[in-house]
Amino acid sequence: MHLDELRTLLARHVRPDWTTAIDGVLISKVDRPDPPAPSMSGTVLAVIAQGAKRLALGDRVYAYGAGQYLVASVDLPVTGQFTQADPDQPALGFGLLLEPSAVAELLLHAGPGDTPRTGGAAPSGIAVSDAPPALLDAVVRLLRLLDEPRDRAVLAPLVKREILWRLITGEQGATVRQLGLADSSLSHVSRAVRWIREHYDEPFRVEDVARMSGMSVSAFHRNFQAVTAMSPIRFQKQIRLQEARLLLATHPGDVTGVGRRVGYDNPSQFSREYRRQFGAPPSKDAARLRDAARATAGVLP
Repeated sequence: MHLDELRTLLARHVRPDWTTAIDGVLISKVDRPDPPAPSMSGTVLAVIAQGAKRLALGDRVYAYGAGQYLVASVDLPVTGQFTQADPDQPALGFGLLLEPSAVAELLLHAGPGDTPRTGGAAPSGIAVSDAPPALLDAVVRLLRLLDEPRDRAVLAPLVKREILWRLITGEQGATVRQLGLADSSLSHVSRAVRWIREHYDEPFRVEDVARMSGMSVSAFHRNFQAVTAMSPIRFQKQIRLQEARLLLATHPGDVTGVGRRVGYDNPSQFSREYRRQFGAPPSKDAARLRDAARATAGVLP
């Protein structure tokens, strides 16, 4: 029953930009399978009501479909695609942005023993589970408020807190709880992730980033790999290549310049690693992106 109403609400309220009248709530609708595309995961809860999606993080692959949810507790470079979607039965999804401050506030109000003890090891930054009825019920009640503007401002924050509490106490609670703990292993890795993303075009020593994150080098390597499914150097490379692809969409004729801007001094290395990541050399991929953008523009009203 929850999934039937969830599908109805999502289909009724989806917008072209996927935003909604409730802050932090997103609705996605895709009517055909798409090729794998790189993006950043964000820190988010994603529930699939119809269709299926696949995300790749490093060497890990997460597949989830109707009645399942995915939690991303760190903003990570992923490659995603909807694998089940067609015009008659489009893929429909609900998203809720996760704020560390909101998690921390709930943990402060929780009584002793209300939440399982969180271990010291960092959990994976992405996890998938079946959505329990209580979580789906709360998501449906939140989306109903899109039809109730008078009640929305007062009730939406309360229902979002309930959804967050269901996550904190649920199967993937360890991942969500660490999002709100200032001294958790996940928070230390998140600090390193933010630094690498902000300085992706600069060389760095792993020892320096480990020290900045407040961990020994061995603990940093172990926890960074657990959260991101890749080494810090490989993580930086993923960020560089994704940024390069964005730049090439607007500067398709300046492959060498784009390579330098994202930190590659060697054009051959840039081209080689770009092709390995995206399946085509930079110049060819830039032309493909440009043609796709023109084709999309041509069918828009």
